[in-house]
Amino acid sequence: MIPLEAVLFDLDGTLIDTAPDFAVAVNQLRQRHDQPPLAYADIRATVSHGARALVTLALKLKEGDHHFEARRQELLDLYEQHLAVDTCLFPGMKELLDHLEQQKLPWGIVTNKPRRYAEPILAALKLNERCASLVCPDDVSRTKPDPEPMLLACQQIQCAPTRTLYLGDHRRDIEAGKNAAMKTLAVNYGYIEAHDPADSWQADFYVDHANEIMAVLNRHFKY
Repeated sequence: MIPLEAVLFDLDGTLIDTAPDFAVAVNQLRQRHDQPPLAYADIRATVSHGARALVTLALKLKEGDHHFEARRQELLDLYEQHLAVDTCLFPGMKELLDHLEQQKLPWGIVTNKPRRYAEPILAALKLNERCASLVCPDDVSRTKPDPEPMLLACQQIQCAPTRTLYLGDHRRDIEAGKNAAMKTLAVNYGYIEAHDPADSWQADFYVDHANEIMAVLNRHFKY
């Protein structure tokens, strides 16, 4: 049994499902530029790569192309107007967070999502006063997969990295956790790309559904 002092989550695709609201913004952008809607599945698979990748998906523009930066800002403006309309906790996450709090086990978030968007979403979901730490790119000089944001979260919570579990739905999440000497858990229900399956990331644990996370905690950790 592994001693556990805290649980950290990636945000998009791990703790909360933000893809529905991103899909609206992407298709609004396409509509503005006389393009038909994209399939939801295509947008969902790209969400983890951020606004730049979504602009490339939406308008076939590459970073450095003329108008790319203007279209990226346009997308972000559209997304900001639709931040927490359909965004929600993944099924099973409410029960998991309740369990962690009942066990007096602090939990936090380490995300590559800018604070400008992360904070309003957490407030809308009433999670902002529950999480013990929120680390965004604004707070660090190097983002995931660098361990800097992971270690900052541990400092804020006052927990040891070696006694912390990090959950994520992208290879960089698992790399960041491992680089910080944390235990890692890959969530197969997130925004997984077909060419980079979660079982190739060398995480310590895997789940296909958020409902399975509590069983992993109870089976492998003491807290």
